Amino acid sequence: MKVSIITVTFNSISVINDCLDSISSQEYDNIQHIVIDGASTDGTLSILESKHSQINILISKPDNGIYDAMNKGIKIATGDIIGFLNSDDFYLNNKVISKVVKEFEKDSFLDACYSDLIYVHQFNTSKTIRYVKSSKFQEGLFSKGWCPPHPTFFVRRSVYKKFGNFDLSYKFASDVDLMMRFLEKYKIKSKYIPEVWVKMRMGGVTNKNLKNIWLQNKEIINSFNKNNLSVNLLKFLILKIISRIVQLFKRPSQ
Repeated sequence: MKVSIITVTFNSISVINDCLDSISSQEYDNIQHIVIDGASTDGTLSILESKHSQINILISKPDNGIYDAMNKGIKIATGDIIGFLNSDDFYLNNKVISKVVKEFEKDSFLDACYSDLIYVHQFNTSKTIRYVKSSKFQEGLFSKGWCPPHPTFFVRRSVYKKFGNFDLSYKFASDVDLMMRFLEKYKIKSKYIPEVWVKMRMGGVTNKNLKNIWLQNKEIINSFNKNNLSVNLLKFLILKIISRIVQLFKRPSQ
């Protein structure tokens, strides 16, 4: 079973090595690593080219944002399973992809699996800032502010072919929209694995400021309406804020 991992990057010279190394060090070896670079100008491309042996496909061209780049990766992926690990993310250890494959091999009807994630300090990755503990999907969870951590979300390529890719009308929440469509609207079969698979550095575009956070939530509400899914705006916002506060104090068990 082949796993395609898509990495989107732009001017990520300070973090790209950790991402590349965490994929190349995986004990599972049937991995297709696709890197979509948005024409970086800070030396990122030089690092990518110097590590060509770790990358199966490298494309460096201007794009129309992160979701456009992700769609480009999906289009050329040939793996049975597709996952995303962007330049400021890295896997917790070298067994993550083996665990992912094991879940799909155990259940031929499984469409997706996902796990937990920890946000770490941008310059000290041993320091946990937020612990995103997910849960088993149940219908209606998205309307309560719930969403699987996208870098832990692995999906069969056939699901993308059947139900579509990232909606480029969204600039901040297309990943949430996609997972909502797959899980809530199309009811694909998924499995939650209660362990941390990914570390993500703080400092992403969406969480950069309150304006972007508000725009993301606005897009999520639009996605509910677009996909004919019911949501109570006030309840959604209150439960989402509470869950984020809890994440600041929770820590994974050792």
